[in-house]
Amino acid sequence: MSTEKVSEKATILVVDDTPDNLALMSNLLKSDYKVKVASGGEKALKIAGSDPKPDLILLDVMMPGMDGYEVCRQLKMDPATRHIPVIFLTAKAEAEDEAKGMDLGAVDYISKPISPPIVLARVKSQLALHRRGSTVRDLRAPLEDILKFAESMRGQAQPGQLTSLAGIVEAGRQGLRVLDEVLAQSPD
Repeated sequence: MSTEKVSEKATILVVDDTPDNLALMSNLLKSDYKVKVASGGEKALKIAGSDPKPDLILLDVMMPGMDGYEVCRQLKMDPATRHIPVIFLTAKAEAEDEAKGMDLGAVDYISKPISPPIVLARVKSQLALHRRGSTVRDLRAPLEDILKFAESMRGQAQPGQLTSLAGIVEAGRQGLRVLDEVLAQSPD
């Protein structure tokens, strides 16, 4: 990704209440990504809700005021931010902590102390998955338009055209089912 133009770099929002952690993550990511930082939950929600939205959020759990779990919950409840992948990056390393984070909609959970190569690999992987999911969601709209058009033409079609229109409608419905299955398996 380092060969991409700056304008094409993905934006990562790093949320942590410890300045040293923000600096560490910023330095780790800045050569390949645009990095935004937030030192608390309220600021993170504000940045995530602004345009352009971050492409991925690295989120600490233990923060004063609003913890990372609550930030994630609010992100996933908002239609404008629900598709932004969240990776928890935290010192909370118990299985139940990780399960709670994943249940809230996180795509990954990394325990501190971090391994820089592992963080970079997981960020890259989640961004690639997110891009694929976005592409599939974009395909849905034109397919729905084709399906609506074919269904609307049924009442105006000549007898010889009805079979063709029925085939288009069935193919469109099958395509939407496949897209829905792919989206159901998508991490975001």
